[in-house]
Amino acid sequence: MRRLFGTDGVRGTANDWPMTAEMALRIGAAAGRYFRNDGSNGHRVVIGKDTRLSGYMFENALTAGLTSTGMNVLLLGPVPTPAVGLLTTSMRADVGIMISASHNPHNDNGIKFFGPDGFKLSDEAEAEIERLVASDIEPAQASNIGRAKRIDDGRFRYAERVKSTFPHGRRLDGLKVVIDCAHGAAYKVAPEVLWELGADVVPVGTQPNGTNINDGVGSTSVRAAAEAIVTHGADVGICLDGDADRVMILDENGQVADGDQLMALFAARWASEGRLSGGTLVATVMSNLGLEHFLGGRGLRLERTKVGDRYVVEAMRRGGWNLGGEQSGHIVMTDYATTGDGLLAGLQFLAAMVETGQTASALARQFTQVPQLLKNVRFAAGTDPLAQAQVRRAITDAEGRLQGRGRLLIRKSGTEPLVRVMAECEDEALLRQVVEGIVAEVEAASVAA
Repeated sequence: MRRLFGTDGVRGTANDWPMTAEMALRIGAAAGRYFRNDGSNGHRVVIGKDTRLSGYMFENALTAGLTSTGMNVLLLGPVPTPAVGLLTTSMRADVGIMISASHNPHNDNGIKFFGPDGFKLSDEAEAEIERLVASDIEPAQASNIGRAKRIDDGRFRYAERVKSTFPHGRRLDGLKVVIDCAHGAAYKVAPEVLWELGADVVPVGTQPNGTNINDGVGSTSVRAAAEAIVTHGADVGICLDGDADRVMILDENGQVADGDQLMALFAARWASEGRLSGGTLVATVMSNLGLEHFLGGRGLRLERTKVGDRYVVEAMRRGGWNLGGEQSGHIVMTDYATTGDGLLAGLQFLAAMVETGQTASALARQFTQVPQLLKNVRFAAGTDPLAQAQVRRAITDAEGRLQGRGRLLIRKSGTEPLVRVMAECEDEALLRQVVEGIVAEVEAASVAA
């Protein structure tokens, strides 16, 4: 049974299990042993991080564990998660590690792994690393201990790669762009890239202090960016999360376009240009039914996966498809990147504005959403409210009431102690009834346990 790894690496509150310095050292040693399984020298790992205070602790602990097994460590400092995927391959590393808890508060942190191909590890690879963590990890001989050094140009390598994805000969001159970096990993690189492409840049969330990441800013809290758009008369806003692998777009009125709307725009444009592989978009079970209807009306197909951008990417690779993502703003374009990239997706939206001459509001509303309601219910550690009989009865009853009229999705979060209750239905009164009924039973079961 997997205890360490969730849907996106290892994650938790800093200095609470499993996110302790001791465990990070063991995880580093286990990963080093897993990727240095041939016993030879010259193996290397790149490590990036976001701006959380605890990042220093985990960076040092992972480095100690990795070098103890003979891995050479290249420290990138604060860079977006997609930069780690890129640099793992471009620097010929055996593994890439990102220290981040993405959109979570500053007191959380996490450890994500990328294989030598730049893609996130499979469940099987993570399970083997977890097995090694629990075993006696053989260290390297004293003469084979690894080295560690800081790499100063990682951010610039990533910036040049991202800029190269913008249409040749196009510029952002004349566009005023609000960029909200959530006081996170992209606080330097995102404003630089936009300015170098010609935009008039209004920065938000670009002053990290170790504890303000995602605090009232970023893709999960867009009010600051919306206010900046109105105040400065900006044309568009790009809101990233703490590690910059997801994005929300705000139009000139401060209205939000989520990942579903962005995927609809990109899929339609790519299909018209003959660039959408297999006429298929990959998204998760959380994506709105309206997206499915939009694609179907254009002769395109939606392939659904379970929640998690790594599962989206795995499906894309299996099917040979090149566009996918999540409603939450992970947009994956494997023609350009190995994982979700918020800045890259933002640039693709800006390219659509430049090439069509349309406003952000015109491009951000590709389809009418089917009414959707999502509620998160926190439960106590060690409890399993979904296993309780009264909760199962409530779910069965809701499924019966929605049959033929909508859909229901109940799942545990892979990164937090939450049960997520989501339903879609044209009848909004029925939608509220079924969701609130299940939420009430989950809350009662958690308290009773």
